Amino acid sequence: MKKLKIIAMTLGAAIMLNAYLSGCKVSEEIQAKSGAQLWGENCSRCHNVPSPADFSDPQWELIGSHMRMRANLTARETEKIIEFLKAAN
Repeated sequence: MKKLKIIAMTLGAAIMLNAYLSGCKVSEEIQAKSGAQLWGENCSRCHNVPSPADFSDPQWELIGSHMRMRANLTARETEKIIEFLKAAN
């Protein structure tokens, strides 16, 4: 029984470590995309995308932080999207 518990804990730790390390890697495909591309692809999945002029820079930063969690975006994706929106407004 003790061996089984140790194996289960080791397997669980390995799975968690793999998930953590995989999540930290930013794919080359995402890195190559512009903020405009990421904005169009991600934001339109769930709702109509507003015009960049609809919100101020501080508002876009707040919206970006909120949507990063909701849309499961990486920090770099969020950065690129916010940079695009701020430059376009």
